Amino acid sequence: MGLDVNTLFLVTIYVEAMLGLLLLFAWIQNSGIHAVAWWGCGHLLRAASVVLFGMYGTVSDAISIDLANAVLFTAFAVTWSGARVFDGRAPLPMYLVGGAVLWILACRAPFFVDSLEAKVLLSSGIITAYTWATAYEFWRGRSEPLVSRWPAIFMLFAHGALFLLRTPLSQVLPWSPTSQVFDSVWLTVLSFEALLFTIAIAFILLAMAKERTELRHKTAALVDPLTGIANRRAFLEDVIALSKRQEAEGRSVAVLLADLDHFKSINDRFGHAVGDHVLQIFAEAASAKLGPYDLIGRLGGEEFAIVLYDSGRDKGLAIAERIRLSFENAAADVDGRRIGGTVSMGMVIAEANLFDIPALLAQADEALYCAKERGRNRVEVASLQLVLDRAQEAGLRSRPAASVAAQGAA
Repeated sequence: MGLDVNTLFLVTIYVEAMLGLLLLFAWIQNSGIHAVAWWGCGHLLRAASVVLFGMYGTVSDAISIDLANAVLFTAFAVTWSGARVFDGRAPLPMYLVGGAVLWILACRAPFFVDSLEAKVLLSSGIITAYTWATAYEFWRGRSEPLVSRWPAIFMLFAHGALFLLRTPLSQVLPWSPTSQVFDSVWLTVLSFEALLFTIAIAFILLAMAKERTELRHKTAALVDPLTGIANRRAFLEDVIALSKRQEAEGRSVAVLLADLDHFKSINDRFGHAVGDHVLQIFAEAASAKLGPYDLIGRLGGEEFAIVLYDSGRDKGLAIAERIRLSFENAAADVDGRRIGGTVSMGMVIAEANLFDIPALLAQADEALYCAKERGRNRVEVASLQLVLDRAQEAGLRSRPAASVAAQGAA
């Protein structure tokens, strides 16, 4: 059963355009798979080339076989580049329009102007080169986790061979393909291509859904569900990564422990919903004052930890005060009343290459305890003088002083 040219063109345009749009949709859903975008653009360009072929002779001379072929060459070159990108190699953009440029230059050469056979042979040769180069990229690639490469290799090889059927090379075959045979072969390859890429899109969408599910589970394990900041586990992991950066760059850091004042009373008087809202307010107020490399995490209850990167005593105190005042000025609305809160903080400074987070958190906790003792809603800095003052207040000078002296010597 034969098909007229118009029907064949319409089927080809429909299949190529739908594949291109579906692939671009899959790419938009997960922009990390850049090869999908290349393939989608390649199919849309192929659809555009078929449209240009169909418009030949119906519009002005601006729409010519030369332009349609140039777009078709570029389409197959983009598909080839997508195969390279999919396997983690560079797309080599200088080759994308190489075939189109070669074709345009050839069309302007006197030998090609009146030689239809030469034009057909050159255009088919360029297209075959791109399709077989793409098949080679899949053959040597590592694309099995997402798309089985062997069906793609077969389809691309058949696609390239199909274009050679309409060149003088077909005369060496034991049989000469008729137009009806060519149309049947073309539809067979086109149908196989549509099936293959439909399966590929299904695999891509399934992989994206699995990745999103895994990301949600990972995020749930590392984020505090109430405040949206890092939980204790994630915070300590981030601190380890930051310590490596500090060691490489030789920066000092300020470590703060923050504890909301009278938080139990807020929960008892107004309910846990209000208490949760107050925690969220502090997390938002503190996060807004942090820099790109600073860290914040909720350690549990009403206790938070903050790491200020590249911060000495003065800078750390300034940021801590801004956090404290921002939280003090914020409030939760409860039945038309504004419920405010205050926070006490203890801070310790770690110089370059001295990032021992357990020891730093212990020292910051001592400073936090001192801030609570001295009236709350304040920031205290862990230091030798602070420990001596606490020892004097408690009437225990000798042992704390000796331990602090030992820390200073270390």
